Amino acid sequence: MSTRNAAYLERFQLLCEQYGFKPCYLTNYEMAIDPVYQAFARDVIARGTGEIGMHLHAWNSPPAHPQTDHDGEDKAYLIEYPDDVMRSKVDTMTKLLEDTFSIKMISHRAGRWAFDRRYAELLLEYGYQVDCSVTPHIDWGGTPGKRQGKGGTDYRHFPTGAYFIDPDDIARPGHSALLEIPMSTRLKYPAWLRATRRTLDRLRGKIRPDSISWLRPKRDNLAETLSLTNRILAEGSDYLEFMLHSSEFMPGGSPTFPDEASIEQLYRDMDQLFRHIASRCQGMTLADYHQRFVAKSASRP
Repeated sequence: MSTRNAAYLERFQLLCEQYGFKPCYLTNYEMAIDPVYQAFARDVIARGTGEIGMHLHAWNSPPAHPQTDHDGEDKAYLIEYPDDVMRSKVDTMTKLLEDTFSIKMISHRAGRWAFDRRYAELLLEYGYQVDCSVTPHIDWGGTPGKRQGKGGTDYRHFPTGAYFIDPDDIARPGHSALLEIPMSTRLKYPAWLRATRRTLDRLRGKIRPDSISWLRPKRDNLAETLSLTNRILAEGSDYLEFMLHSSEFMPGGSPTFPDEASIEQLYRDMDQLFRHIASRCQGMTLADYHQRFVAKSASRP
């Protein structure tokens, strides 16, 4: 897999710094061993302008497990591997990142958003403090991983705000040391309209998932992301969580942004979005937010 996208991260980093934001670069195996990315990440760490976290795509992260990897053809979720293989892959990625960047890994996001109780237990065992794999309202069960698998995780009944995970039920707040910071995703339409759409779909013999708004740029969705930030903050949330894949900063790196013109539009949209958010929010890494959340929790009676 190509890592040419590593060379396109600096522009995004500079835009974030312009507005006082501190990105968390959730890093997979290919990027972790790329010299260009290593130099970029070490500079971010040295200047305290961002964070490096762990991101594990199981099918191409060592050690190999041919029965599930299938040479990457299936894009298997880590939670579809045997327990001992899950542990080996988490162990390898954690040690690689910590040895490469000489820092403790604190933050994590699961590859393809697939998370479960066993995965949470491994993160706790390896000293992670933050996970951000949960995408509220979204059921990934229809998105295949390994062949004959059950698909990804169903997050339709998970909290939308940050919470310490209950190791016995990751959808429930508990008292573990692992803080879940769910992605900023919301149902796009009000309940009455969703019910109407479902009724009409049944009459037409159709089944379709609920429409979801994400705090992530796509072409022509600036108005939607601006509206989403207003809505989430109006709900009383104390954070907004933005995301984009590093490949999307590179022309042709994704179908969404296929050329230089689309990348320039992306940066114009991000500039407007970040300006809007910066007037109401303080930039934090996931680790920073964890520290603040712990402090606020300790101060409550």
